Amino acid sequence: MVTLYRPGDGLLHRMAAGPKTLLLLALVLTVSLLPSLWWTAAAAAGVCVLAYLVSGLGIAELGRQVVAVRWVVVVTLAGQLIFLGTEAAVANTARVTGAIVLAALLVLTTRVTALLDAIERGMGPLARIRIDPQRVALLLTVTLSTLPVLARLAHDVREAQRARGGRASLRLFAVPFLVVALKHADQLGDALTARGVR
Repeated sequence: MVTLYRPGDGLLHRMAAGPKTLLLLALVLTVSLLPSLWWTAAAAAGVCVLAYLVSGLGIAELGRQVVAVRWVVVVTLAGQLIFLGTEAAVANTARVTGAIVLAALLVLTTRVTALLDAIERGMGPLARIRIDPQRVALLLTVTLSTLPVLARLAHDVREAQRARGGRASLRLFAVPFLVVALKHADQLGDALTARGVR
């Protein structure tokens, strides 16, 4: 599995994976449940800035994460502007972007093995109702890792297009991005199958 972990000594790096997961989940839920008002955009941005400063990763890493999901921002904002007013569009886009970059903090500050162990321990009681905690933990870990990986792949595709002198176009971007995303999915599936996961 591709790891996005960034070594560091910030507060989130020092926290145990279980409490860190619960804290970031609470932050994502808080940002997601904010009303669609102007101040929501500022609140979501403020929470993200504070979280990245406390994590020790800093504003530069927050900027990289936002740039990595810029297409999500553009598509979300455009869709919201068509169907909703400007205030709701900006607020909703800020909430979605905030939730994504806050979720990215979990995989940026936690090693995959620690995250798997924490989720597996947390899902332990589900074994009584015949749900395999190991599979659930693996599914959640892969899901949490997917968005940042896709963002990195999107960045790589765009850089390759720039190197060839290609112009910015959603249509010209979508096909190669889809190809590399599906290739990554195949490689991930092969890796899981090789480890006996079905």
